[in-house]
Amino acid sequence: MFSIKNITGVLNQLAPPGLQEGYDNSGLITGYPDQPVTGALICIDVTEEVVSEAVNLGYNLIISHHPPVFSGMKRFTGASLSERVVVQAIKHDIALFAIHTNLDSVSGGVSGLLAGKLGLINPAILVPRTEQLRKLVCFMPPDYAGRVADAIFKAGAGQIGKYDECSFQGQGTGTFRAGPGTNPFVGIPGEPSRETEIRLETIVPEHLTGSVIQAMKEAHPYEEVAYDLYPLINENPIIGFGILGELPSPESIPDFLTKVKSVLGLPMIRHSKFTGSRIHRVAVCGGSGSSFISRAVLAGCDCYLTADIKYHQWFDVPETLMLADIGHYESEQFAMIGIYDSLIEKLPKFAVRLTEVNTNPINYF
Repeated sequence: MFSIKNITGVLNQLAPPGLQEGYDNSGLITGYPDQPVTGALICIDVTEEVVSEAVNLGYNLIISHHPPVFSGMKRFTGASLSERVVVQAIKHDIALFAIHTNLDSVSGGVSGLLAGKLGLINPAILVPRTEQLRKLVCFMPPDYAGRVADAIFKAGAGQIGKYDECSFQGQGTGTFRAGPGTNPFVGIPGEPSRETEIRLETIVPEHLTGSVIQAMKEAHPYEEVAYDLYPLINENPIIGFGILGELPSPESIPDFLTKVKSVLGLPMIRHSKFTGSRIHRVAVCGGSGSSFISRAVLAGCDCYLTADIKYHQWFDVPETLMLADIGHYESEQFAMIGIYDSLIEKLPKFAVRLTEVNTNPINYF
């Protein structure tokens, strides 16, 4: 039988928890990592109806996009939905796991899935995140340069956009003196050593730093590995919010909006005035993406699809961009399918289902 940590391990590979925003509360919220799991129910939001559905299925894990608890809770009196959900989950020994802004941040996450459903091609991150990269510099004997490089590349270092195994290597002289009780790979304890070494530089995503350093040390022959880590402010082209892409061929605005309504199951779409041009270059951001409108403009988009656009923001939309609010839940609904597909691919014998409860709190008349 699978344990909770088997399931969350797959999800953490899909969307590393280190990518979540500071205000977020993704991860295991109730339950124990070693707890045996009978099955998982996937949803966007955890409601009392979803917990009851899991109970009826005999499943003891609920995986949601939105965390049922965002900040500290001081009481459990049933006054709020969060309180009732947590009490009900604990009562029935159900673990709650959320995968939120970390799933928003990966290229194949919420916005990437939405872009795929709409048929966008040539996808790229709309708002790449900064301060998510580290420069790793390490030193090793020339004969071990290939071995160390292969190890850190396999652990996730060296990717720049669509290129991988990227590094710079140069030869120089390293100096050291091994202290008492040491067992140096080269040199004699107590005597100064000058050795020919290779300096290897590469890029490491912040959330993979630990695993890359571990891989480097395991492949390295030195007893004490000399290495440096530098924080970078470079944009990470594969981590960030929103997706920028293109339609295979330009479409008229009515045809494009009709397709969006059909794909997302929308009864209506709020949008700015028609621009008079056809739609070719499109940006999407699942969830609350109104703060990125200016990025869509700078990217030369014909249309930007997102949710939770405020009234006064509509006045500032340039005539070259058509802005459309497609609903928060609706724009994120395909996240459930992405989570489901990842679990089925890695754990084909695991019992997992999508909720049949519509947790969208917004109704249309």
